[in-house]
Amino acid sequence: MKHLVLIIEDDPALQMILLDNLEMKGYDVLIAEDGASGYEKALTVSPDIIILDLMLPKMNGYEICSKLRSNKIDTPILMLTAKGEETDVILGLDIGADVYMKKPFSVKELMARCQSFMRRVNKVEQHKYDFGDFSLCIDQNRFFYKSEEIKLLPKEFKLLHYFLKNQGKALSRNDIIDNVWNKQKNITDRVVDNSVNNLRKVLEPDKGKPQIILTVREVGYRFNMPHD
Repeated sequence: MKHLVLIIEDDPALQMILLDNLEMKGYDVLIAEDGASGYEKALTVSPDIIILDLMLPKMNGYEICSKLRSNKIDTPILMLTAKGEETDVILGLDIGADVYMKKPFSVKELMARCQSFMRRVNKVEQHKYDFGDFSLCIDQNRFFYKSEEIKLLPKEFKLLHYFLKNQGKALSRNDIIDNVWNKQKNITDRVVDNSVNNLRKVLEPDKGKPQIILTVREVGYRFNMPHD
């Protein structure tokens, strides 16, 4: 599967430069021309990297970065700006940007930054996930709530693992089928929905108002990591 880069930039010339270079490196690329649409795309398409301009119509880069981090979205953010004062750089990094590049910048350096981010995305697999009062132990194939083991069906265990690996990302039903059911052709959206509902029965305090496995309209689902 190709990695997806979301570019939130209102300069058409810079859009094309970034698009051409990223596609040459094999990335899928999505462009948003203003801050508001860029923020919505960041929430719904689950990019692997966000290239974010600071000065944007409708919502500036600082606002987008801050709101994404507030929503527990940890996607790497590379912020582009004509501003280069130390206070601006510090502010951008303080609110959650990973890299701050001043225009004009080196395209080669930007591509190197993207490759570095991808190494983070492809980091070594975790063997245990602790979230809220739950623990998922991958090596032992066991799931616990407050130290009491809960039995999950094999596909439910694998689905929960997939959600945890991709927490905060909007996942389509096709993504889930490809990764949990290994692209089986006889698996329908209803099968996915039933497995999600079974997990909700275990995880959600209020089954009628899910707070952990959220439905993303016209996309699929997003896993919000619960806290103690």
